Amino acid sequence: MNDKELFENNCFPLFWLEDEEQFEKPVPQRKDLHTLLAELEDIKNKIDEISAREWHLAKLVKFHKEGFAR
Repeated sequence: MNDKELFENNCFPLFWLEDEEQFEKPVPQRKDLHTLLAELEDIKNKIDEISAREWHLAKLVKFHKEGFAR
């Protein structure tokens, strides 16, 4: 088939689409060192907070299993 036959049969090539935004490559986000360090510190704080909660829950479970629950 030639291009005219493809066109008449509604078989359009991909590059004929009107909405070309979907084919654009995403631009990588670049962050400066201070932003990355701040994000890393936030992650570290969240990990510390979760670890503290985990320890507290483990303590409560231990007290409950030993019968010290109030």
